[in-house]
Amino acid sequence: MIKDLFRRDMVFIHAPSVYDFRKDTIMFGPISDVVPSSPTFEMYPIGITSIAETLEQEGFNVQIINMAYRMLTDRSYDVEKVIAKMNPRSFAFDLHWLPHCHGSIEIAKICKKYHPDIPIIFGGLSASYYHEELIRYPCVDFVVRGDSTEEPVRQLMWAIRNGSSFASIPNLTWKKPDGSVVVNPLTHVPENIDYVSIPCYHYVVRSVFKYGSLANTVPYTDWLKYPITALLTARGCTQNCSICGGSRFAYKNICNREKPAYRSPQSLVNDIKQIQKLGRAPIFVLHDLRQAGPQYVDEFFSLLKQENIKNELVIELFYPAGDDYFAKIADAVPKFSLEMTLETHIESIRKLNGKFACSNEEVENTIASAFKFGCRKIDIFFMSGIPTQTYQDVIGSIDYCRHLLEKFNGDKRLALFIAPLAPFLDPGCLAFEQPEKYGYKKFCHTLEDHRQALLQPSWKHILSFETETMTRDDIVRSTYEAALKLNRLKYEFNLIDRELFEQIDFRIRAAQQVMDEIDEIITIENSKEKEERLAELKQKVEQLNRHTICGKDELKWPISERYGSVFSLTGVFMKLFVTEMRLLWKRFKINLAERPTKQNYNV
Repeated sequence: MIKDLFRRDMVFIHAPSVYDFRKDTIMFGPISDVVPSSPTFEMYPIGITSIAETLEQEGFNVQIINMAYRMLTDRSYDVEKVIAKMNPRSFAFDLHWLPHCHGSIEIAKICKKYHPDIPIIFGGLSASYYHEELIRYPCVDFVVRGDSTEEPVRQLMWAIRNGSSFASIPNLTWKKPDGSVVVNPLTHVPENIDYVSIPCYHYVVRSVFKYGSLANTVPYTDWLKYPITALLTARGCTQNCSICGGSRFAYKNICNREKPAYRSPQSLVNDIKQIQKLGRAPIFVLHDLRQAGPQYVDEFFSLLKQENIKNELVIELFYPAGDDYFAKIADAVPKFSLEMTLETHIESIRKLNGKFACSNEEVENTIASAFKFGCRKIDIFFMSGIPTQTYQDVIGSIDYCRHLLEKFNGDKRLALFIAPLAPFLDPGCLAFEQPEKYGYKKFCHTLEDHRQALLQPSWKHILSFETETMTRDDIVRSTYEAALKLNRLKYEFNLIDRELFEQIDFRIRAAQQVMDEIDEIITIENSKEKEERLAELKQKVEQLNRHTICGKDELKWPISERYGSVFSLTGVFMKLFVTEMRLLWKRFKINLAERPTKQNYNV
């Protein structure tokens, strides 16, 4: 009984993008240069924490293991050895972002190799899209579909524990003993997501002490040095961007969601207060708050103003904003910054694509208004590989960056970036489902297509698409050419110093050279010679796989204090200790009342 009390009911494993990334030579290039994680995509989706917390409150033991992070930071980390020693009631894998489709399935195979009787569960947007293909892999027993799976997973865990039927569990795809697939209706689509914090940082902190490992739960490589936090305001979206797997169309297509589910302003403010106790790092507010309407915005900032929050908020914009909105933000918090994914300077392409479908004048008025109310930094992202864009359109986006810098007198608060739409076109988005309408040619259709693409030796060959106006080679070359031009522009306007300018310039040119070398190598017919030549490039590729087209600190906001005060942290830890003791007692009573029997989880 005591053994059951402490046995892990679920081990959540976050896998690297490619399982063998430590030995394979793959030039990922700038795929992840404008996100916190590396090309290994070691940052796990925040929804994992809310599922884990939901299960823990039910009396289950749930551990998150960021295996991608462990493999990335410790070359001696032995995945098979670690998995072989485990004995949970279930393994769970996130397949939210498609770049994890190789690593997640390969590690699931290892779990099934050492533990053939332990069920393996997958979930996430990509898993939901490809659920009928995914469930047919021998290593996959369940796929939980949808964007809010806390309740279906809770029901699944009780069914696994008690050996009961899976037939009535919503959103579940599963196998019968004879291998036939059952697809339960996707009916659990909550209209309100106040039932749990997203992400649930209390669970993360508590699990560090409970399982004795900080390394297993670190979100991404640099997080301990730069512990930025996030706050999810909604599941679903009002916008319909053609290349976004999180668009209104995609959520309807994948998750049966007709409209976004929001967290209440009070819930968001409560979470911000808790985050402030843990530290003073910036809080990234995911999604544009204005999606929920003006009353929601007014209530949120009114409540926030009362709390005297010290952390900087990073606000995301989906469309133009003006004085009224920025005045509310400035009145409520001492510091704020903005994120704007403009994608292109060409208004007609933005209108087709659905992101910032407005004039450039409105974009510039938004920037001016934000600066007027003290915005500390505005990240503006441009992209290559979007619908109808040409090679010259990509280069022209840097000319528009010059226009912005000239218009705003070289204001150093402008942070400008360009990156490719890569590595994949999101399944479920409009462009993936209607490629002809948006001018795309798809190279990957199935889940296995994407898995095999990830094993290609460079990001040009990993790309799952090209467009009517740009080949994959055009997308790669225009990205690097635009990045060189933007790097020179930043130096010209003193946004970066000479050392960083020369460093980035060198890395971009070296990356171009390596890409050409890889193109030459893959034409070699002798497979052994090809492998040897790629192996010779491995060290150089690893050096160029991160921070190729921009500096590693350009995306960061200044932090004066990384962590909370001793007083606030002590209060948090005491609260977590009390919570864990309460949950331990709950687990004891569950084990006393329900001694689980050996079950066949395929029933």
